[in-house]
Amino acid sequence: MKIVVKEESTLLKYLEENLDMSKRNIKKYLKNGSIYVDGTRTTQFDYPLMVDSIVVIDTNKKKLNKIPFAVLYEDENILLLNKPAGVLTQKAKPEDFSLNEWLIGHLLAADAIKETDLATFHPSVCNRLDRNTSGIVLCGKTLAGSQALSRIIKDRSVKKYYQTVCKGKILQESTLEGYLYKDERTNTVQVFPDMAEAPEDASFIKTIYTPSAVAGEYTLLTVELVTGKTHQIRAHLASTGHPLLGDTKYGDSKLNRRMQSEYSLHHQLLHAGRVCFPEEAEGPLAKVSGQTFDAPLPHKFAEILQALNLTPDSAC
Repeated sequence: MKIVVKEESTLLKYLEENLDMSKRNIKKYLKNGSIYVDGTRTTQFDYPLMVDSIVVIDTNKKKLNKIPFAVLYEDENILLLNKPAGVLTQKAKPEDFSLNEWLIGHLLAADAIKETDLATFHPSVCNRLDRNTSGIVLCGKTLAGSQALSRIIKDRSVKKYYQTVCKGKILQESTLEGYLYKDERTNTVQVFPDMAEAPEDASFIKTIYTPSAVAGEYTLLTVELVTGKTHQIRAHLASTGHPLLGDTKYGDSKLNRRMQSEYSLHHQLLHAGRVCFPEEAEGPLAKVSGQTFDAPLPHKFAEILQALNLTPDSAC
């Protein structure tokens, strides 16, 4: 909802006088951090408004706050969440509402931070998952926590494992290496087997996968994401002839239609299910030193595994 201010006033007063909305509901939107003035988020009732100021009330935020995000771990520096498919980790457009905004709202509600703290530091997501990929998201609550998480992601000392179902039979563990080029215009990537064939600005990628179960023409894989590039797992497996079930960008369209019809699957079946932290004796990650965290599979994912007879006990 967008409002152009016609006269100088304060935020709560102006909205109460000019909207068909109760004062109680306006206050709820303010407390939830759902109101922006000229692009700046505010929870201040008496925030000053000038003529031609733009007030935006993000009604999507209220809906997102109702999504039951599972907190897998939390201490004073970091927080681990199990993100459902369909939720952005970071904004794609200014009007989007993402996990970053949910995180700030969660911390404000828990009195873990104050509104004034946001002037110097914004708690944020440190590893980005595609909108339709579910699973573990690492979040920094403090500057020290964010910097430490960013460091172990960059130096690859944190191990990240995904579960997925792909087309075709894969019977052996394998390590894939190649070069990934992203087309920013189409938000798609292309994988090249060697550097000689790849564009100059392509990035090196490495993906390790292990079959956990095989049934019919499908394989349940555990994938270690060694390098973390855009759409890496999806594009890398597709380039070997094993696209992910449900993947509308890199997958098999005929197979995807069947998955939609039979299982109402409308996105790639990909779940960031495990994170293993490196050993750190001190610092903001000391409390998770050497620990492993798992996120349970979404109900839809587990349902499809059962229907396809893809259990870890299936012969590989």
